[in-house]
Amino acid sequence: MKRKQTGILSACLAGLLMMAGSGCTMIEEASKKTVGTDIRIEDITEFYYTVDGSSFPPYFQRYRFYAEAGKYAFSHETREGDHWPLTQDDATVTGILPLSEEEWAGFFEYLKDGTVTKREDDFSAGDDGPWLYLYWKNDRDSWQVFAFASYSRLKDFETFCESLRERQLGEAR
Repeated sequence: MKRKQTGILSACLAGLLMMAGSGCTMIEEASKKTVGTDIRIEDITEFYYTVDGSSFPPYFQRYRFYAEAGKYAFSHETREGDHWPLTQDDATVTGILPLSEEEWAGFFEYLKDGTVTKREDDFSAGDDGPWLYLYWKNDRDSWQVFAFASYSRLKDFETFCESLRERQLGEAR
């Protein structure tokens, strides 16, 4: 009788392990959110692109897109100096450019099909970036690390940001 119970218990345990294994697959599949599918344009509240290099001379560039009270904007900040890390006191060029709904939709097209994953502490990463963070209505302060759908989309996005930066600087003169 005891042998039969042990066999049933073993079979149940094996079944649970198989289900747990398939559950892990579901968790892995759900470890990414796709912009345009899981995250809609109206869900986005902020997006940050930051490059921060410690080589000499150090370099810092940040682009920020944000939505507030139904209005959209792009901001940029360049920091320069002879020490690292560069701080906000080292900002040499800054500006804000209001965006139309059409420009916001254009911004969204660059992010579309990109993925968002959970933040994780990684102290081994020491590259210059770009560091990309997407804040959206349901991120719960953890689903924020962004990756573009392709390298070419990233490069096109950088060109887009530079054109907005130059436009803002031209309007400020």
